[in-house]
Amino acid sequence: MDSKKYSAGLGELRAVRDELKPLERELTQLQAKIGKLHDSRAAKIRQLGEYAKATSDRIATAAGLSVIDIVALVPSLAPQGASEAPAGPPATESVTVDQLGAQAPAEPIKEMVAPPSADEPRPAEPAGAVARLGAASTDSDSDSGREEPAGSDQAVAAPAPAATGSGEAERVLPSIPEGGDGDSWFRAEPGLASKRPNFKQAARAMAFLDAATGVLVWQGGTVRLDLGQASVAEILTAVYAEAPATVERIYVTAGDPWHRGSERHEFLKDAVAAWLNGPLPEGWTVESSRGKDRQAGHLVHPRNPVGRWQRGADQHTEIRSVGEWFDPEGADPATVRAAFVELWKALRAVNFEDVVIMGSPSQTGRDLWSRTIPTKAGAKWADGFPVMSQEIRGLLHATAGQGRTELITPPRVPERVPGWYEVDRTFAYAKHTWASGVGIPRRITAAAFAAMTEKEQNNALFAPSHWQVRVTIPKGWSHVGLLPAPAPGERSWHYPYEGGRTFVTWAGGAEVNLALRNPIAPWRIEILDGLLWESGDPLKSWSTKLREAWQSLRATAELHGDEQQKQACRLASRAVRSILLYGIGTFAQRPRITTGSLELGAGGAVPDLPDGARLTGITDTHVTWERNQGFARDQYAHPEWAAGVWSAARAALLSVSTSSKDPATGKPLKAGALHLPAGSILAFRTDAIYTSAPVDWEYGGEPGDYLLKGRMPWEQTTPRTDEEFYYLQGLGRQALEAEGM
Repeated sequence: MDSKKYSAGLGELRAVRDELKPLERELTQLQAKIGKLHDSRAAKIRQLGEYAKATSDRIATAAGLSVIDIVALVPSLAPQGASEAPAGPPATESVTVDQLGAQAPAEPIKEMVAPPSADEPRPAEPAGAVARLGAASTDSDSDSGREEPAGSDQAVAAPAPAATGSGEAERVLPSIPEGGDGDSWFRAEPGLASKRPNFKQAARAMAFLDAATGVLVWQGGTVRLDLGQASVAEILTAVYAEAPATVERIYVTAGDPWHRGSERHEFLKDAVAAWLNGPLPEGWTVESSRGKDRQAGHLVHPRNPVGRWQRGADQHTEIRSVGEWFDPEGADPATVRAAFVELWKALRAVNFEDVVIMGSPSQTGRDLWSRTIPTKAGAKWADGFPVMSQEIRGLLHATAGQGRTELITPPRVPERVPGWYEVDRTFAYAKHTWASGVGIPRRITAAAFAAMTEKEQNNALFAPSHWQVRVTIPKGWSHVGLLPAPAPGERSWHYPYEGGRTFVTWAGGAEVNLALRNPIAPWRIEILDGLLWESGDPLKSWSTKLREAWQSLRATAELHGDEQQKQACRLASRAVRSILLYGIGTFAQRPRITTGSLELGAGGAVPDLPDGARLTGITDTHVTWERNQGFARDQYAHPEWAAGVWSAARAALLSVSTSSKDPATGKPLKAGALHLPAGSILAFRTDAIYTSAPVDWEYGGEPGDYLLKGRMPWEQTTPRTDEEFYYLQGLGRQALEAEGM
């Protein structure tokens, strides 16, 4: 650069400065105005929440917030059944049901650095008798260790949020109302039950596109396309210049075109929205029709978005990421297509005769499950599995978390550790689908539980169940936390571990049993309320078939002589895992969230958003929004099944029997975090443990067995952030792979 260009550049920079300053002043004024409106809205919500018949879903719609936001401001409104969603959203909306089971990377959770002090407010518990299990009262601190007689009355009060040290209050989990109001929740949703479908899904022709190289593969052949900048218009034009209009689903295997230009946006989701809403070729519009397995509009997801368009009345197209199914690990489009072929063949081979590979693993999983519902006359549940009331479903949504995600940092662990080891429970959820709660649960109050015999109490805790408990951690406890507790944020959980600490939470029977019977020291559990289901096996046939397909594909991947087919079968086995994982997630039936976009008006004016929607992003041409529409009338809504699997999986992460036997006793060997030294656990990620201690658990190849996936047996700096964690995770896997070469 010479002095002339430098001077010219300074002039251009000053012009940008002069243009930016008035906009910044406007932004400051706008932010101040927004702050006042936020305060006004919060005050109005609290005022409306005092109305005896107020419901969180109606206030959420009027306020443009989520139900969780409303509950945070007015805890007395949790949980509430939401109004039914409209039959079909406008053309610009998309329903996020595609990825209900997908879990976004968890944000760091701020944990308490010490137990609450004696004069800090304690969570209250419902009135009535309380059954205390586990450790004796001498293990608790002076305030919470006080024993009340079994039939004593206790004051009922809203639980006080515990301080987190970050200025944020922990979420307050809802309780079941006392008396008849709470008892009325225990009913089936009228006219709603899970029944076997009487139709077969329509198969959609698929194509596979590497957006980086332009290689397109479909049943009819392989071509290399010129995609230009890989905009939506360029992809649609180039693909359908070669492929027939019957191709309705384009999977992007590499290149992530929706991330191009992301540096111009503050958030990745904004970049995705801008790409999805880019100009279209003549004759194309955003898809507006809906069918049994088709949805309208786009799904704005930061990494695995879904775009839906149509040309005329008959041609429909989706552009999706194959990352919904598995990480392609550099596989070319032909290998990825072969993986889907192997997936279909493996599912057919295990008697999923009506199998159709749908757009996402969650859709595929739920459709396959629905075809295992019994239909034989006289068979139990042949009339369908009843769907619980919206109140119970709302309670489970608010109180049953998913997989455990936790990064444990200094000073809980040393700044430097002697090694890095990753072990992962393969196909773990299949191990926890043999028994699930069916029908409408019974309510087990504190008094009812206290009146049970010890055998009845044990039977209740081992049955499919979900409990509100007050937990006291033994003094001197030095290992990881065992039970989830609510942390700041809509769906955040943390795992208290400080000896002597007491907290109130909800947990599944599997976790309560683990806390009472863990191999180190029993925790003290006080039953406050609970839901108890009849034990059944609604998921067993489905998960057994998926397990057989998974094992078959893994075996073929090990033995096949063709490298492309080996990789295809390996990817297909991971797709089966996704079907199980995300299929279970669809049973949770979270509140229905729709997203959409609108073009900016003249001069960049923000248009009016749909009623109840809130702004989520803005680009040079469009705004994006989302709207919480509450719980739809979904005949396949069974959050009790998802909650039971998640609870059992979290418990197994701590201690579980393996498929290997102890030579001395013949009993199954145990594995899990509690069987590793205290202070050696560095992180949890759903079914994986990261530790600084060498792990020698034998891998038997059965679902739920721990498989060593990464190893660096030399000193490492302990990760403090997710970025550092994922960096070490990658290095550990590379190091283990290098050992085998």
